[in-house]
Amino acid sequence: MVGQRISTGSSFEALASFSRAVVDGDWVFVSGTTGFDYKAGTIVEDPVEQTEQCFRTIAWVLGEAGSSMAELVRIRVYLADAAIFPAVAPVIGRWCKEARPANTTVVAPLVDPRMKIEIEVTAKRRRDSRRDLPGRG
Repeated sequence: MVGQRISTGSSFEALASFSRAVVDGDWVFVSGTTGFDYKAGTIVEDPVEQTEQCFRTIAWVLGEAGSSMAELVRIRVYLADAAIFPAVAPVIGRWCKEARPANTTVVAPLVDPRMKIEIEVTAKRRRDSRRDLPGRG
């Protein structure tokens, strides 16, 4: 049985019936997260700021799941345009510096032309957070 489901309240989550993250045992799977400020429903044009917003959302979601950016094991980055890679790579590097997760970067069109980047991650839960799982002491 899959455990906790986490939502940001995004209209995208409601429209496509998905969770921003799913906790399954010791693992946290975070869906593709874009540069939208999901609470405000806004997105800025700047790809660097979009990348920062992606990671602010991801960090919040991981915290809700009993994990953190330090627990990342996998990251997938989708860029709408390869030309933005030199600008966003240092932001990715800063946010992932502690964990140094496995990384795949793909260039592909995204579902909304305002989106420049989308990031999905997989992380482990912190040991001290695993107590609340069914069947664990």
